[in-house]
Amino acid sequence: MDDAVIVELYIKRDESAISFTSEKYGKGLRKIANNVLGNEETSKECENDAYLETWNLIPPNEPKTYLFAFVGRIIRHLAIDRLKAAGAQKRSALYCELTDELQECIPEQSDVFSEISAMELTDMINSFLEEYPEAQRNIFVRRYWYFDSVSEICKRYSLTQSNVKTTLFRMREKLKDRLNQGGYEL
Repeated sequence: MDDAVIVELYIKRDESAISFTSEKYGKGLRKIANNVLGNEETSKECENDAYLETWNLIPPNEPKTYLFAFVGRIIRHLAIDRLKAAGAQKRSALYCELTDELQECIPEQSDVFSEISAMELTDMINSFLEEYPEAQRNIFVRRYWYFDSVSEICKRYSLTQSNVKTTLFRMREKLKDRLNQGGYEL
């Protein structure tokens, strides 16, 4: 079923919208949550919470052309929040690893100015990614948005680990330079 049709069901408050969303995107959504949490049961709970949050956010939002991205963002944030709630000692090693990798590139939001400039930062990162070929963008997004492991990325794109790690390293370094040039002190 087309995303626009599913979104229309949400707008009409038709509960079958949740079933159609689950049918079409459930597996991918659970994968995002499971990559963050490493626990299938908790990932399923996050998936259900994501459907509830989607129900509450449509309307006023109408993601007719990007439903997966809309719900994917919701489940990703729910999973990260669950991970944070579990406490620093219990956090997933992968989440900590990825956070450390990007921490050198992206400044923390520690004050009001940083929060206000979050949109500007998002635009700068999107602009940065648009300069790369699709293959490199996909590697970066799979790693830092979907939390895919390097080995999963290698399988998905038929690349060597060395190639993926080198691509990620170089992109992080260039992102860091770009953000420094944009006025973000790292």
